[in-house]
Amino acid sequence: MVAELLRRGFATVVSGRDAGRLNTHAGHWDDVEVRPAAVDDPGSLDRALAGAAAVVNCAGPFAVTGAPVVEAALRARIPYVDVAAEIEANVAMFADHAAAAQAAGTIVVPAMAFYGGLGDLLVTAAMGEWTDADEAHIAYGLSTWHPTPGTRLAGEMSRQRRGGRRVRFSEGALQYHDEQPWQEDWPFPSPLGRRPVMAEFTMTDVVTVPSHVSVPEVRTYMTVDAAKDISDPGTPPPEPVDDLGRSDQTFVVDVIVRRAGSERRATARGQDIYAVTGTLVVEAVRRGLAGQTRTTGVVSAGAAFDAVDFLRALGPDISVEFAPSPGEKRPATP
Repeated sequence: MVAELLRRGFATVVSGRDAGRLNTHAGHWDDVEVRPAAVDDPGSLDRALAGAAAVVNCAGPFAVTGAPVVEAALRARIPYVDVAAEIEANVAMFADHAAAAQAAGTIVVPAMAFYGGLGDLLVTAAMGEWTDADEAHIAYGLSTWHPTPGTRLAGEMSRQRRGGRRVRFSEGALQYHDEQPWQEDWPFPSPLGRRPVMAEFTMTDVVTVPSHVSVPEVRTYMTVDAAKDISDPGTPPPEPVDDLGRSDQTFVVDVIVRRAGSERRATARGQDIYAVTGTLVVEAVRRGLAGQTRTTGVVSAGAAFDAVDFLRALGPDISVEFAPSPGEKRPATP
């Protein structure tokens, strides 16, 4: 995240609870300011944000950090963006901070990440002029998934909050249940092709998409190999393989939206879901500071920004294609 902010020309402050570790990390870059802060110390958060134009919260679990950091951002009246993949933390963000964000006249964009943000942008772009849909399907075709320690910690927090239950978005609401997951095949576009996926591998798109789209069914899927990686406690964290620090992980995110018998599709491809999250977040920050937003308050990526234009700006890190329904004339690329 810091590397991407610096690459895009943003003066950057790093903050966290451990001053020693912050200084060690900051040593990797020139001209990065260090301001220690803790989420249980509002004064330290205010000092960390003093003079800042925006804040990016990368510190999960967001069930712990989300509320204190967004409240500090709203006191400072600056945009807040986070990368939360925790479903319940994102629900709380929309429910608990909407009025304050509106009053502050700024934007709060939770889940502005590979999970939650990218899928929401793809659904919004695929829908075009549609204002509602019958169902939205988001399939994640990951070659591998080597999770960071933060991913594991956030996942464990979510499981604890649910009491081990699973969750889906159906009939217009989140539903908690104890049903077993199952496999099916998903027809990814070539060259990936048809692959086995875990159905109802539910990600935070079930919060972001329904926050602004009238759709009763939102389903997410994960390739079986990647699902096995994330469920195996022995899977190591990602390792960089290029000068940009990216891992060798590749992905395809395939979205299908259906409405009254018509179907629209959007597909994104790229490398390293964590690196791409940096790209998504920094573009969101840039647009927020440039006034290129559609509204204020707590909003998802698809509601905050022009989805097609946003996706176009992500190249070459993410390539996107659209496939219209038979008989429709829609551009093949954004």
